[in-house]
Amino acid sequence: MINKIKSNRREFFKSAALAGAGLVMTPTLAMSSGDKPRLNASAALPTRKLGGLEVSGIGLGCMSMVAGTYNPTPPKQDMIAHLRKAVERGVTFFDTAEVYGPYGSEEVVGEGLEPFKGQIKIATKIGFEIQNSQRMGRNSSPESLKRVVDGSLKRLRVETIDLLYLHRWDPQVPVEEIAGAFKEIIAAGKAKHWGLSEVAPDTLRKAHAELPVSALQTQYSLGERFPENQILDTCEELGVGFVPWGPTLRSFLTGRFNEYSRFDELDRRSQLPFFSSEGLEQNMPFLRIVQEWSQKKGITMAQFSLAWLLAQKPFIVPIPGTISPQHLEENLGALEVRFSESELTEIRSEIEKFDLLGVRTKESALVDQ
Repeated sequence: MINKIKSNRREFFKSAALAGAGLVMTPTLAMSSGDKPRLNASAALPTRKLGGLEVSGIGLGCMSMVAGTYNPTPPKQDMIAHLRKAVERGVTFFDTAEVYGPYGSEEVVGEGLEPFKGQIKIATKIGFEIQNSQRMGRNSSPESLKRVVDGSLKRLRVETIDLLYLHRWDPQVPVEEIAGAFKEIIAAGKAKHWGLSEVAPDTLRKAHAELPVSALQTQYSLGERFPENQILDTCEELGVGFVPWGPTLRSFLTGRFNEYSRFDELDRRSQLPFFSSEGLEQNMPFLRIVQEWSQKKGITMAQFSLAWLLAQKPFIVPIPGTISPQHLEENLGALEVRFSESELTEIRSEIEKFDLLGVRTKESALVDQ
């Protein structure tokens, strides 16, 4: 079964190499009179709004560009080239955090995107206590938030951050006080917009009442659908954009793994019940839906998974975290996929028949994480 699941992705890369190489290699950056790269309008991707922030319809998550969560440390220069290739392909939204590394991802993003300052949008996250390069816990005190943002600005090589998130809510600090701190950060010109991550609808409402929130970042995919319990509706009501992390369920939905896959202890997936031997055995049949629909649409499984997310709400902007230029090209193809209402209804009826092991409950959407 796994060979069949992977076939459409291999065919995508084969056809891209033979017929679509021009898409990958054709320069889409122009030079200004001062020899500074500027975006070429012909490379523009469809855009979406996160509150008042306009970005490419698919962004690029930058967590895996440094050591840690899912892969060994990739070469820094390769990641810088990857970031610039993403800009060349029209991506204008890049997501990082001070805790990724820690600090390393912000440094790579800052160096890679410095030539395009003011032409693209960078989002980063703060709110953890970091000591001796180790994450020590959550710290959302206004004093800490206002202090650490200066480090992010320096590492990102910008004067202002386009979208500054609270990475995780600190239950020791009322969200109204946190919103007050972000209001001061914005007033000081250090950020333009602010967002929250993994908070419940009620918390989002309280924060938004103090200072309008541009975006909420939370896990969401074909398999992890808990945000459909009031979170997406609340975002729509308030005019808050929604940024799904894990949009291909940590690569599961791309057909990369089978029931015999096992993970190194340094890989985050090795710690998750979803990717345990029992989890993979129970969850693998779910991929038949993704495989059959991707083949029916003539696209890859990754494209189907991302396109399904995009079809749920017009204010959703996924941030798949690939470090592969080929997968970046594949992901962006999802922006061209369209579903009819009858197709979306049929897909919904099929995915809701499955009981996946290791996913969050619907009730968890109503609790701050």
